[in-house]
Amino acid sequence: MAEDVARALAEDLGDGDVSAALVPDRPARARIVCREAAVLCGAPWVEAAFRALDPGARIDWHAGEGARLQPGDVVCTLEAACRALLSAERTALNFLQLLSGTATWTARHVAELEGTEARLLDTRKTLPGLRHAQKYAVRCGGGHNHRIGLFDAVMLKENHIAAAGSIAAAMRAARERFPDLPLIVEVETLEELDEVLAAGGCTRVLIDDFDPAMRAEAVRRCRGRQPLEVSGGVDLSALKAVAESGVDCISVGALTKHVRAIDFSMRILDPHAPLPPPVQDRGSSR
Repeated sequence: MAEDVARALAEDLGDGDVSAALVPDRPARARIVCREAAVLCGAPWVEAAFRALDPGARIDWHAGEGARLQPGDVVCTLEAACRALLSAERTALNFLQLLSGTATWTARHVAELEGTEARLLDTRKTLPGLRHAQKYAVRCGGGHNHRIGLFDAVMLKENHIAAAGSIAAAMRAARERFPDLPLIVEVETLEELDEVLAAGGCTRVLIDDFDPAMRAEAVRRCRGRQPLEVSGGVDLSALKAVAESGVDCISVGALTKHVRAIDFSMRILDPHAPLPPPVQDRGSSR
């Protein structure tokens, strides 16, 4: 997180904020307001941005991570050197709008799964350099993380299987070389699913782009034997039906790939203005 913020500030500040240099560097107060319904996410990045430029900055949050916001909600008030507030503003808001966007979109998907046993998973389709941040936002929105990268689980896809010669050979190599890591195998046909089931020792089977009839048959064959994950082409409108088919997990790349930023703004306050009230408790998406 600190590295994310350091890169972003360096990109924005360059040799110095020439606009902020024009104002007196006196203590100042500001507030950040949400302009639309959203799930709040990104407080650690916001705090890191302002404290990188003023270590004594004070940030009082009026809503916690995962809180549901409405238009006009004040999410936090800030007290810091005026130039630090101005210079860190865009970096802080960029993280807040992106991560709240990811959390909000995730929460919409999670709501569709209510009443089912299926878990919502993210993927590795994240913004370069911001994977940990976006996966954190998925958790804030009530979702679950798939593997973090190429190092913490073995996932055998069509090209791995083709290079190994067969599903059985690829799975055998995975169990021998990395016995302590989860093993996930992607299949494209019911025949390939049978090969995985026959080989045994798989943590989860991923069925990719199965039509409803194939998916129902895959659920029947795996029930009580093998956890089943669905991936590929599952949008929000189809999510409930896929979950109700009996699968265990649904992975959705759009959670982190198709993100619409949430509208936040920061305003410097009159030093004598009263502080806003806390956001009304509307529950959390987590």
